[in-house]
Amino acid sequence: MNEPSYEGIQAILDLERIDKDIFRGRAMDSKVFVRTFGGHVAGQALVAATHTVGEDKRVHSLHGYFLRAGKADAETVYLVSRVREGRSFATRKIEAMQNGEVILSMQASFHRIGDEGPEHRDAMREVPRPDELDSNTEELPESLRGLITEWSDWDFRVVPSNSYAHDGRASSQQVIWFRSKRPLPDDDTFHICTLAYMSDMTLLFSSMVPHTGHKVQMASLDHAMWFLRPFRADEWLLYDQNSPSAHAGRALTQGQIFDLDGNLVAVTMQEGLTRTLRNGGQSLPGEDDS
Repeated sequence: MNEPSYEGIQAILDLERIDKDIFRGRAMDSKVFVRTFGGHVAGQALVAATHTVGEDKRVHSLHGYFLRAGKADAETVYLVSRVREGRSFATRKIEAMQNGEVILSMQASFHRIGDEGPEHRDAMREVPRPDELDSNTEELPESLRGLITEWSDWDFRVVPSNSYAHDGRASSQQVIWFRSKRPLPDDDTFHICTLAYMSDMTLLFSSMVPHTGHKVQMASLDHAMWFLRPFRADEWLLYDQNSPSAHAGRALTQGQIFDLDGNLVAVTMQEGLTRTLRNGGQSLPGEDDS
């Protein structure tokens, strides 16, 4: 029997099971990245964790630290530890390994499907709909515009900064519609793992909105997500981002992700390296730069 042939995010998230709780993920197919893109390894790590949890539970949060720069052209091995197996919640620790070293350490929590409780959510910002916008990315920071071609499987629609009301207290804001151009499988967990990949694409760059022309070296240091409601990653999602602080070569960023109906489906937090670029330095650090 022929093995299924996958492309794009389906290939990235299609892990090989080496042993009961050990998995291997594909290398990146990239002409830009020397070190592994954070969303790539985070998405694969989450897939590895989901393969060790029963179908009665679904991931609701993850917290990960990027400990070393992975090599984009190398495969990654994922070791999953079954930290807790409760009736309502399960916890997994995932270590992403390259060349015998941990490049990502993540914990993911899973919650039993079907629990009920009070309901409330923040409202989505009033912005133009994605079909009212074109794919012009001129409002994005220059360093991010250069990476959009790397992510050709994804549709980005930048909401112009003059087309929505700004939070007067926020120092840096950026709003983007995005989705997968490819239809994705009808599997809620696959969409969650895809969003883990997508969430790292533009978030750190929101910290550079007020610093036009300031060249920095960037890398994700940590990443946290909370998955709040069902969604599809091949349907439009609004990524409402801001950066509360940048100081001492690091920036803190956060984002709320809404579906087209205004439901808050996920929340992200990330701290990243935003070190002023030295003469001759690269904006995307190599394996020994961070």
